[in-house]
Amino acid sequence: MFPGGGQPNMQQLLKQAQKMQEELGKAQRELAEAHVSGSAGGGLVEATVTGAGELVALTIAPAAVDPEDTETLADLVLAAVRDASAAAQKLQAERMGPLTQGLGGGAGIPGLPF
Repeated sequence: MFPGGGQPNMQQLLKQAQKMQEELGKAQRELAEAHVSGSAGGGLVEATVTGAGELVALTIAPAAVDPEDTETLADLVLAAVRDASAAAQKLQAERMGPLTQGLGGGAGIPGLPF
């Protein structure tokens, strides 16, 4: 199960786990501080979310506001928020993917199932 048939060096495994935890924490902090935007209606509605997916700003151009058609405005807002959320998910995958790849499929810590 272990290379060379020996037992794992627990101190080394703990150091690896601690380093991975620190790197994940740093990436999570960076994501929380990063901002990405999405838009709809050719820029009539723009949404800004953090890399963690929190909506922090919403801008609606006056041309998008029609008191007789609030349904279209609501659709534009939803589309802009979804666009920004998709950008946040892409950013998460880019930043977290390399850090979490080693946790799955037996490619992580030797001897552990994840």
